[in-house]
Amino acid sequence: MTNIQPLLRQREIALFFFPLVLNVQLMSLSHTIINGALARLDNYVTALAGFSVAMVVHLFIASPSYQNHTVTIAMVRGHRSLRSVLLFVALVAGYVALMLSLIAFTPVGDLVLERVLGAPPEVAEAAREALYILVLLPFFTGLRGFCQGLVIRARRTSLVSVATGIRVVGLLIFLSIGSYWFVGAQLGAFALVGCVVTETLFMFFFAWRVHPPLDNDIPEKGRVEILRYAFPLAYSSCLQQTIPLLICAIVGRLADGPFALAGFGVIRGFLFLLAGPMRNLQQAYLTLVRQEGDYPQLVRFAYWTSLVMGLIVLLIAGPGNRLVLGQWLGVATDLRQYLSWPLAACALFPALYSASNLLRGWFAGAHLTSRLGHSTLVKALFLLLCWGPIAWLNPSLPGVVIAIALLMAAESVEAGYLLLQRNRQPEKDRTLVPL
Repeated sequence: MTNIQPLLRQREIALFFFPLVLNVQLMSLSHTIINGALARLDNYVTALAGFSVAMVVHLFIASPSYQNHTVTIAMVRGHRSLRSVLLFVALVAGYVALMLSLIAFTPVGDLVLERVLGAPPEVAEAAREALYILVLLPFFTGLRGFCQGLVIRARRTSLVSVATGIRVVGLLIFLSIGSYWFVGAQLGAFALVGCVVTETLFMFFFAWRVHPPLDNDIPEKGRVEILRYAFPLAYSSCLQQTIPLLICAIVGRLADGPFALAGFGVIRGFLFLLAGPMRNLQQAYLTLVRQEGDYPQLVRFAYWTSLVMGLIVLLIAGPGNRLVLGQWLGVATDLRQYLSWPLAACALFPALYSASNLLRGWFAGAHLTSRLGHSTLVKALFLLLCWGPIAWLNPSLPGVVIAIALLMAAESVEAGYLLLQRNRQPEKDRTLVPL
């Protein structure tokens, strides 16, 4: 291959990537703000644990829609493919709303929340109350992801962050308003739905104004081809969410189950804030890599970015523990001290997450999306294999320590599996340039 274009530069990656980083951080900031609001309530352990369980269930069921932006970037080229991707978005949103309704309003909820996840009765009831409201969310998150894909493909990533910044402002307003009608985990759910609806409206407006030209002269994938590409991504995304779900099911049955669930929810909020941005490496790969020399530049960028994120995690866990967790978020002293060392161990997580998402970008670009479903299935099976020994041994370690150890191990398993599968591809198919 001849390099006709200049190689991808670090500045070009940064201008594309960091607005998306800001977007993910603002999104995770909204979850952290909700945790901070719930941590100030009288019954903070039940409220935090209930909201954490509700979000784990919601993220698991709604996860297929979180690939909408990737499908849009990879597939939308003209009006025909745009309509086909919108059909995929609508199908997934309808499925998610139905499944959430079953858990929120039928006895299926008791089976899932108490028997499968092992949540104590008071935590399960708080989670169900939150899910009453979260059933409204999938149609808005689905449309938001579609609009984000159009804007990202136009390389106007700053607009994605603008919409998310508006979301955070809206969250503060909805938390204030919602406190008059809702308490506990349900307050967090109301505020989350309100701010996401606001974000989606702005995202729709931005996509309408800046989307790339829909050129019908460009060859497009048909409806069946797009669905065949998209559903393995949705399946993979769904399986990804089995990881926190399985971890909650494992640690929720330990002696300090409610405390461990509350602590794991707080730590996951920070990981979403500081490691979550690395998932945008998948979109950066699909959008920016156009020749083989571009990929090493993206890897170099990912290395330094994940290193900085890891250092920030260490600072929050150590010197900043009292300021960030205690004063800013209002986390009680006993819960804050309980989280210190497990949070510090998470400094390695951004690097692991970076490696996984760079590899996921390669498989998505090569249209080998079925392999991504296989990788997450391997990760989930690994946790299932760990469940029995942990339940049998009943270790005396704090539950949140076990939760973080499982999280890190599972991410390592997926990265190793994807790397092995990529190396097994024929040499001629290992091109680093998306199809």
